[in-house]
Amino acid sequence: QVQLVESGGGLVRTGGSLRLSCAVSGRAFSSYTMAWFRQAPGKEREFVAAINFVGGGTSYADFVKGRFTIARDNAKNALYLQMNNLNPEDTAVYYCAARLGAVVTFPQDYHYWGQGTQVTVSS
Repeated sequence: QVQLVESGGGLVRTGGSLRLSCAVSGRAFSSYTMAWFRQAPGKEREFVAAINFVGGGTSYADFVKGRFTIARDNAKNALYLQMNNLNPEDTAVYYCAARLGAVVTFPQDYHYWGQGTQVTVSS
């Protein structure tokens, strides 16, 4: 069993930065592909970024390329998302997720989810 707890969300102005963290408990964190998704009010949950279990392979949604960076620390059982140059369209609840297997971008392919952390970007 894997449990995920996100933190680091908050209110930030356009152009600002936030760093999200996801603390992972359970065995074999280093075996899991990890990802960030987000969900804005009235919209479907969408893929943001993912990183494979060794940390060498990453994937990003087009709308965050060059602004967000995903990283993991297997020694600390932690996942991170550095978000720079935020804009109001980034406002959403951000979720971390885990799966055994390759990096994929569909939420239904991830087996474990956190409760989410709210990110609000004001104009």
